[in-house]
Amino acid sequence: MKHSTTRILTTHAGSLIRPEELLALKPDDPAYGDVLRRSVAEVVKRQAEAGVDVVSDGEFGKSGFHIYTSERLSGIETVDGPSGGIMPGEDARRFEDFYRKNIPGDVRKRIVTGPIQYTGHAAIQQDLANLKAALAVVQVEEAFLPVIAPSSVLSARAWNDDIDQHYPTAEAFLYGLADALSVEYRTIAESGLLVQIDDPSLPLGWDRMLPNITVEDFRTWCELRVEVLNHALRGIPRDRVRYHICWGSWNAPHTTDVELKHIADVILRINAGAFSIEAANPRHEHEWRVWETVKLPDEAVLIPGVVTHSTNVVEHPELVAERIVRFARLVGRERVIAGTDCGFAQIAGYQRVHPTIMWAKLETLAQGAKLASSELF
Repeated sequence: MKHSTTRILTTHAGSLIRPEELLALKPDDPAYGDVLRRSVAEVVKRQAEAGVDVVSDGEFGKSGFHIYTSERLSGIETVDGPSGGIMPGEDARRFEDFYRKNIPGDVRKRIVTGPIQYTGHAAIQQDLANLKAALAVVQVEEAFLPVIAPSSVLSARAWNDDIDQHYPTAEAFLYGLADALSVEYRTIAESGLLVQIDDPSLPLGWDRMLPNITVEDFRTWCELRVEVLNHALRGIPRDRVRYHICWGSWNAPHTTDVELKHIADVILRINAGAFSIEAANPRHEHEWRVWETVKLPDEAVLIPGVVTHSTNVVEHPELVAERIVRFARLVGRERVIAGTDCGFAQIAGYQRVHPTIMWAKLETLAQGAKLASSELF
């Protein structure tokens, strides 16, 4: 895994807005494969042109950041759920009217109906082939593929007993997921690409379990999921793994997000060489101070979000540079890669900002990194 040895490198959280041509097709359409290949080539080229150093395929080969597992794992089915509700969690209860009008609740749910096994061998090989073909004609530092963590496969429902009709305990369910997902993790790492583990449900669990949870109980809940993830990563060198968390990607108050200081040391037990953490939005920007006391593992890299996906306002490059410098002063300039808070389109057909604004944000990310580099190097 590259470090920022001569300048601050840039990357992002993985998902990018799919082009309309790709969204118009289904995977079983005869033209889908060719359109997907062209789309990945174009999005990698655009990332390089924007100044992104460590690129992804935009998750173009997936239907969504966790939904895609329905196509690559057996034993999970999607069924009709309650309609007309709101997203679960304490923040949604506090701001029910806002959530009801702006952030609809799930109308379908995914349940476990049998043993979970990995079935996505052809799909992951397609992802790898498309990204490697795109990389052959651009100059970037590195590339990664995002995949989901075991604890986030069922997203906000991952801790509800009613979703599991097969495994006797939550721990058995999680380890079953880990064994299946490890196939995809190893395949990516062995291909020479970085594997990024997306785990938004780990910090999000706090909001879902309020008010009936203490910090110590929540840390214990997180510790099991860290152990499970490390089980899935067994045999993969630490420096081939990035780990990403956020507090959910929706534009909402987020008044009940767990504080990073309560879980940072637990997260750092994951066998990863880089930690991508949301840090640029108004609810979490102050948490750069966590790194005054919390120390990264040896040789690990911090990828703080220095531009956010949750607003159409494009950050000024000087602000981006200020954010980068703060982190570099605390953990070392060579151990910071500038990133985004989260992805720009976690689900196909959905976008957090307009596509033109997404590219403007990635460009300002690169401009800010250049300014920070001139100060730090």
